[in-house]
Amino acid sequence: MMLFLLLLLVVTAFTASTVPSTSSPQKPGRPRWIGTWSTSPMPPDLSGISTTGFDNQTVRLIIHTSIGGSRLRLRLANTFGTSPLTIGQVDVAVQLQGASIVSGSDRQLTFGGSPSIIIPIGAEVYSDPVEFAVQSQENLAVSLFVPQATGPTTWHALNWQTSYASQAGNHASDQQGSAFTTSFISTFWLDGVDVATSTAAGAIVTLGDSITEGFNSTVNANHRWPDVLARRLLALPPRQQEGVLNEAISGNRVLNNAPCCGVNALARLDRDVLEQDGARFVIYLEGINDIGFSLLNNPETAPPTDVSAAQIIAGIEQIITQVHAKGLKIYGCTLTPFKGAGYYSAAGEAKREAVNNWIRTSGAFDAVIDFDKVVRDPQNPLQILPAFDSGDHLHPNDAGYAAMADSIDLDLFQ
Repeated sequence: MMLFLLLLLVVTAFTASTVPSTSSPQKPGRPRWIGTWSTSPMPPDLSGISTTGFDNQTVRLIIHTSIGGSRLRLRLANTFGTSPLTIGQVDVAVQLQGASIVSGSDRQLTFGGSPSIIIPIGAEVYSDPVEFAVQSQENLAVSLFVPQATGPTTWHALNWQTSYASQAGNHASDQQGSAFTTSFISTFWLDGVDVATSTAAGAIVTLGDSITEGFNSTVNANHRWPDVLARRLLALPPRQQEGVLNEAISGNRVLNNAPCCGVNALARLDRDVLEQDGARFVIYLEGINDIGFSLLNNPETAPPTDVSAAQIIAGIEQIITQVHAKGLKIYGCTLTPFKGAGYYSAAGEAKREAVNNWIRTSGAFDAVIDFDKVVRDPQNPLQILPAFDSGDHLHPNDAGYAAMADSIDLDLFQ
């Protein structure tokens, strides 16, 4: 019995010394899996391509990496599918232009050694790792062949990157891309790309709504504020760099769902944030839709659910508590101005100011990033500075997103 206890103590001590905490930085010379790109799965829309799905077609998704690595694996999701999803072939390659890929860069992926897989309803799967020299800030083409009708699909509605669907047939390995005759700025089934690297410390997850998603930024330009932050981080020395994962949904809310806009932030927190590979930090920016949608009356896009500033704050506190329970740090961003936007009201402005005051003064976050101060008009602080306004008085333009990213102190991640 005494010998057994001694062995148990030795094993326990060894395990504790070799398993780093969730937020521990990357150890030198030890490659591990860290997310380089991700997006949040959404239920199919009420109509359109996500509702009809695909049948005997190939979808070629273009994604933009944040960090590089020596190996790669994909994560596919049938989170909101209504039937098991059959994937017949998956290839990854470097994008050349449009739907074409760089010659010789294509790799076919497997799942437990098989080129195909059936993903159960509600499930996620990882591909087998593949040797692939992923570069930071590189466009990859991920091609998924579905041999039979998918029915309504798991998707992400607005990726601000052009992707493609083919005519009938398996075109996963096609180099020229001429068979891809339909384009969109959505993604389907792919919700994460990891790289094996020893030169990054971990990953930052940006949790938010359309302002983090990059709404009204230039398509294919990678000018969302998380993209600009990712490029700034690459200027740091190796093992101080971080992957940046964009887990934002346009129209998303902290407390309530809407058919247009995914499940609420609390409901998707585990999947979209806490389970991300290599995550060490969270940057949180959400709540303006809870305020604005309170007064709208369009059941298809935003069923009205009037919530108070105190209720929004209580939801954010739950997010902070759960993030801290996983050993991650979380930085809170103030809500940006929205006077002139379609759902602006004086009552909504009062809620925004109350939430921002709490973000700035409560000490609940590990640090505060004051995006409100960055983008507001000094002459009219209830509005976005005209030079940063995309035109709808809610979303910044490319310059506004860049100013937001440039305001973030990189010492927060060291």
